[in-house]
Amino acid sequence: MKKFLLIITILFITVCCKAQETIPFPFQGGVNIMNRFFKDSVQVTNDIIQKKASGVVIFKFTADISGVIKKIIIYYADDYSLTPPLIEALKKSNHKWVIPNHEKLHDFIIQFSINFNPPANNSQAVAADFYRYYTQRRPITSNNQVPLDDATLLPTVAVSYDLQ
Repeated sequence: MKKFLLIITILFITVCCKAQETIPFPFQGGVNIMNRFFKDSVQVTNDIIQKKASGVVIFKFTADISGVIKKIIIYYADDYSLTPPLIEALKKSNHKWVIPNHEKLHDFIIQFSINFNPPANNSQAVAADFYRYYTQRRPITSNNQVPLDDATLLPTVAVSYDLQ
């Protein structure tokens, strides 16, 4: 009788257990399409090019059932000047996000890495301009706790631009 109860208990627990649900990649088309979309959508401003700016920006954004972005939060940025073109690119990605079943809103965390391609004649002026930018940049950081809730961490999107 004890063996029978033990077997029934094990079967009941096994039936009630549910493995973590796997979801498709949250951007329509997959990771390669997402990377290509953002590389094509980010319009690097003249201000960024003149400063020879580079760095990392991390956003948290919320998408609804239809894939529309509801809010964008900057978690970290190496400099504010890097954020406007990335926010515009995120806004262009409306209706491309897929959220898990049975949710009305879902949070995503995405990291962008912006760098410049050094010119063929790598001069000291380019290095001096970059150093000037690096010493004068003003990072955006969080001074308080950062609630993550149930957010999906997306792969880093690397964006490179050519110097003029």
